[in-house]
Amino acid sequence: MSKSEIVSVKGMQVFTWRHHPGVEAVVTTKGGAEGRAVCTAGISTGTHEVKFSYDGGSRWDGLGVEGAARAIEEILEPRLVGMDAADQYGVDQVMLSLEKERKEQVGGNSIAAVSAAVLKAGAKSLGIPLYQHIGGINAMYLPVPGVPAAAGHERYGGCVTTPDTKPTYSFMCHDFSSFSEASYAGWEVQKLWEEAMKGKGIYPPDYYGLFSIPKGYFCSDEELWELMADTIRKAGYEGRIGIQMDVASDCYYDKTDQKYKGIFDPKPKTKEEMLKLYVHAVKNYPFLIIEDPFFEDDYESHAELVRQVDIQIVGDDLFTTNPRRLAHGAAMGAANAVLLKVNQVGTISETMEMVQLAYRNGYGVMPCESRGEGEAIADYCVGINACAVREMAVGIVANRFLEIERELGTKARFTGTKGLRGRRFSPRNHEY
Repeated sequence: MSKSEIVSVKGMQVFTWRHHPGVEAVVTTKGGAEGRAVCTAGISTGTHEVKFSYDGGSRWDGLGVEGAARAIEEILEPRLVGMDAADQYGVDQVMLSLEKERKEQVGGNSIAAVSAAVLKAGAKSLGIPLYQHIGGINAMYLPVPGVPAAAGHERYGGCVTTPDTKPTYSFMCHDFSSFSEASYAGWEVQKLWEEAMKGKGIYPPDYYGLFSIPKGYFCSDEELWELMADTIRKAGYEGRIGIQMDVASDCYYDKTDQKYKGIFDPKPKTKEEMLKLYVHAVKNYPFLIIEDPFFEDDYESHAELVRQVDIQIVGDDLFTTNPRRLAHGAAMGAANAVLLKVNQVGTISETMEMVQLAYRNGYGVMPCESRGEGEAIADYCVGINACAVREMAVGIVANRFLEIERELGTKARFTGTKGLRGRRFSPRNHEY
């Protein structure tokens, strides 16, 4: 067979920036190409995501993945050795065809890590960039990026479900002619934001660049929105940089009385009150993107929000990168963009099916580097011509975006304002 023939598939438990273990897969081909990928759990995890395999017990707080790593070598490797790493669909189908008991034993984290590692090994064996392996000659658009701003879940009473750092806020840099210009604008506004936070006595930021807002510093998040808008004005980017908010509303939703508690201010809220608050926010502040504004199974409220506001509404826990859930939401007009996290659904092939379904229904796709994707998230974005990316205007992943922009040369395009979904923005200026 060709030099892209898979000769080994190895697994290992590794540390991640999440401070809990992740599973790493290493796929090696006959020609010496190697693909590495890590899969780890996120902070906000939807109940409809593919199930991970954990060791349980007392070690690593029950989140160890040594069993998942062993399963890669004991169950997946024998089935994948001899296959072509460049045949992503074929490899993924072998993993997905495992009988139910075996798939549960392996876990979605093992399958996701191996699938992503195969993708990288396939690209290297072909001698082409990862984004080109994904998107071919159509891979040319760089997404709207942002810089992290604030987080903190305890300021109004904390979460109803598991502890979280939500909602998180970011500055999104959209009205620029290139990714590099957007990146510089993000760096500038982030410096001013640090000064604003220091002025409030909130410092330093966490490892991700987010400032955790303690209890007592704001009476409501509207004060935070005003401070973010003021920072944008001071930076000279009014109308060019906007606000992105990941609500992760499941963390605040009490199913017993169907109210959202500890979110935006101390008062419990019905879904009608949440809707009214979002409409007010979009009308009075430079919001561009709101993610997961309602409970993960509340398609109706997501659809109603799209009807009442003119910005990008993103489904993360709502869709979990799952084609079936997206198809159901699209039929109702719920949200107008989908967050992409490969390990929510399991394989690269299923992810790409979801991407194409999104585009056919007029939805945007917004990848997120929160589950171990690392620099590869930049290649994913360019490979699928994503409309935006969660943050990544500065830092290591931004370096990869800038490298891709340079590689593409005159072919490089910046998605920009027209790439965002919502009536506020002009119709898209390119097709997929």
